[in-house]
Amino acid sequence: MKADRSRVTRLLKTARGQIDGILKMVEEDRYCIDISNQVMATESILARINQEILRAHLQSCVMDAFQSGNEQKAEEKIDEVMSVLQKMNK
Repeated sequence: MKADRSRVTRLLKTARGQIDGILKMVEEDRYCIDISNQVMATESILARINQEILRAHLQSCVMDAFQSGNEQKAEEKIDEVMSVLQKMNK
């Protein structure tokens, strides 16, 4: 992985902490809207992590494929990114 590992790790640990908090809220039968707000906050962090990883992939793996002059490899990298983007829009 070419993304900033320390940043990704920090964000993942934050998301994990939020998920633990959400589990506790559910166990305590907390107000639904409060739980939903925490779920959305966690989704936002996960989206930022994914953006960080995808940005690094574009800047390294995809860029390398284009600079290598290997057209097939470059096309494969484009297809990989498009596949991820399609999943994000579902």
